[in-house]
Amino acid sequence: MSIANWCVLAACLLPVVTVGAAKASVGMKSPRKGGYDNHNPRQWEAGLTGWQQRANAAQANGFEALPLFIAAVLMAQQAQADQGVIDQWALAFIGIRLAYIASYLMDKAALRSLIWMAGVAVCVYIMSLAG
Repeated sequence: MSIANWCVLAACLLPVVTVGAAKASVGMKSPRKGGYDNHNPRQWEAGLTGWQQRANAAQANGFEALPLFIAAVLMAQQAQADQGVIDQWALAFIGIRLAYIASYLMDKAALRSLIWMAGVAVCVYIMSLAG
């Protein structure tokens, strides 16, 4: 499996890890005391505030970013573009997503938007490798 394919897997798992941090932050509290409620997860998410709410939003954005990234990698690979170049840019995308999550959690909105644009630009570049 190529590095880019591993990056696709990582991109798929990042949203799960991101919201997992919010869920883990409440520890073993009961749902009545603000703990994670697996019976009503959407209701629990709706009541989040602060960095946990931003983690949940970063999770949603992570899932939204997946189709473009996956399509970019697959298109470039299908066109038999240089796999080393695809791998490098796929790694860059994962780095950008990590920076995006960090900026979201730290509530750095303007920086987060710039990082998001960089992620889209990387995906477009990977797609352009398909010629």
